[in-house]
Amino acid sequence: MFRPKALLIWAVFAVLMIVPLVFAAFSPLLEWRDPVYIMAGFAGIIGLAIMLAQPLLVAGLLPGLPPSRGRMLHRWGGVLLVGAVILHVVGLWITSPPDVIDVLLMRSPTPFAVWGLLAMWAVFVAALWAAMRKRIPLRYWRFGHTVLVSLAIVGTVPHAVLIYGTMETVTKTLLCAAVIAATVKVIITRKAWRIRARQTSR
Repeated sequence: MFRPKALLIWAVFAVLMIVPLVFAAFSPLLEWRDPVYIMAGFAGIIGLAIMLAQPLLVAGLLPGLPPSRGRMLHRWGGVLLVGAVILHVVGLWITSPPDVIDVLLMRSPTPFAVWGLLAMWAVFVAALWAAMRKRIPLRYWRFGHTVLVSLAIVGTVPHAVLIYGTMETVTKTLLCAAVIAATVKVIITRKAWRIRARQTSR
């Protein structure tokens, strides 16, 4: 049975995950968009929400969730995140190929496009890195995964904040702030930067 503190944590988590999607669903800007573009936009919003869940799952910060279950959900969350990014990019490609080509070739005049490109590649490389976990010593793997995930967030947050689109400003800002806060907390808690200290102590 959940205690009041646990219920509060889950309630805040649910609000941060769901409310931005609800506000985006009622955005007046959707009236002039085709279904593929809407799908691409919501894939991006879902990807941002998954980024909030990922550090909380792997660090066991969601009350009542066994660590083994949290790690399993974290792995599936990574798969869903990659899928969300692919849907986001493919949907935008279908609706406006020249814009996507400009982004991929670093020719886009919009700053949010550069941040989005950084986030996309960081997510893809982080997923590839995760798939190589059993082939890399754990301390190196954790450090590399932390760096790649941090780059993904460094790219995603400015990308989301700079875009004026279907996401409502306040809920978008709160979600982005929560993603940063959760990631920083987990990095500090797990002390991912201590890889060199562990090496030299042997």
